[in-house]
Amino acid sequence: MPPPDELSLFAVRLEAIGAPYMVTGATAAILYGQPRLTNDLDVVLTLDDSSRAALLRAFPETEFYVPPESVIRAEQARNQRGHFNLIHHESGYKADIYLTGADPLHAWAMPLRRRLRWAEGVEIAVAPPEYVVLRKLEFWREGRSAKHPADIRAIREVTGVDEAALAPWLERMGLGVLWEEIKAVR
Repeated sequence: MPPPDELSLFAVRLEAIGAPYMVTGATAAILYGQPRLTNDLDVVLTLDDSSRAALLRAFPETEFYVPPESVIRAEQARNQRGHFNLIHHESGYKADIYLTGADPLHAWAMPLRRRLRWAEGVEIAVAPPEYVVLRKLEFWREGRSAKHPADIRAIREVTGVDEAALAPWLERMGLGVLWEEIKAVR
């Protein structure tokens, strides 16, 4: 499955900002597991005042929906769960931007992100597979969508995960039983 041009459109701009970021969600699951469709790009981003200004320059309003700077500042001020969207006008492709804030899982995963080649001349920073698995376990617990266990199984089979790295987070996040359920299905 060739990568959609829309991802490159966002990745090149995120790289230009110079702020730490990592692609996660379905796109990371696709890269670490098996192809499937997704409607958006999930990104965890560390954003300070100077990188906020760079973000606003990198995503011009003539090409993207960008929330007002005051909204981005308000989301930056949140200790956890800061979030906003960027939407490419022409394609409608959307990036959900989740700010690192004080989230301990973000803080753990950010230095472990991997650089992967996405397209000719485009590299992206991708969350480690263990982070992707943990978030997908959370989402499965919340909504029971079948796509999450399928993604997790594919990540385990194709890329693999470091179970020793997962163990403390599984306990801390109360996800151990769900993890065992995933592993039990072959």
